[in-house]
Amino acid sequence: MKNLIAVCLLFSALNLFSQAKPESKLSCSYDELTAPDFVKAVERSSGVCLLPMGILEKHGPHLPLGTDIFECRKVALTAAEQEYCVVFPTYFAGQINEARHQPGTIAYSPELIWKILQETCEELSRNGLKKIIIVNGHGGNNDFLRYFCMSQLHSQKDYVLVFFQPNDTPEVAKKIESLRQTKTGGHADEKETSMMRFIRSDLVKTELAGTQSGQNQKRLAEVPFQYTGIWWYAQYPNHYAGDATKSSVELGKVVVESQAEQLAQLIKTLKNNNKIESLQNQFYKDSANPLNTKQ
Repeated sequence: MKNLIAVCLLFSALNLFSQAKPESKLSCSYDELTAPDFVKAVERSSGVCLLPMGILEKHGPHLPLGTDIFECRKVALTAAEQEYCVVFPTYFAGQINEARHQPGTIAYSPELIWKILQETCEELSRNGLKKIIIVNGHGGNNDFLRYFCMSQLHSQKDYVLVFFQPNDTPEVAKKIESLRQTKTGGHADEKETSMMRFIRSDLVKTELAGTQSGQNQKRLAEVPFQYTGIWWYAQYPNHYAGDATKSSVELGKVVVESQAEQLAQLIKTLKNNNKIESLQNQFYKDSANPLNTKQ
């Protein structure tokens, strides 16, 4: 009888074990992780963190102010699903002085956007995320971010900072060309509108796309051989470059998924490759004693 009871208890325990809920999936979103799960996420990601960086600005008359935020975060999360890493929450403290004349623009001072980004990188590093990839969604950030990356060489850092640079492969470029219906663009255009239709179609007001001009106004055409900060305003005062009266979900899907695939490749490479870190540390060592550098 005792043996029968023992067997029954054993089968009962096994049955409960088989019915136990599977371990919950570890989120890649920084803000969704509990503190204990964050520790696991850092380990699983090999210290790789994506920092999707957008902006709050006008995108023609038809797209939401947060278009760049939606786009870069979608690319980041899609990539992280393919190759696990931690994805930082919404970040919009970027460079957008050129759109201060348009409603809804949040343009922090140059000093503040620099300090916030620097301290964000340092805090990520302090929390074990030593390989930081900036995923930019806003063209106005590009020059700022390149210089910011170069500035990291001024003093020794215990992390590496990488600026993701997607590039259409010949196959993807051909696919995009076959889907595009317009030839000009650059901001809130057919391509960007298509991306938003794929990501959040409920926020796209395609019926308004033709109510303002997205043509280059060429208001500084008579001033040659120069660059000036007012160039964008001179060319595109409506903060709209291109023609978004034509767009498609299919085009947006191709753009987003191709960028996410390339980002996933970068994540995977950084997980298993410390070449940047090695060269960076050697640079710091050499720059501390330049007279000892072999000539």
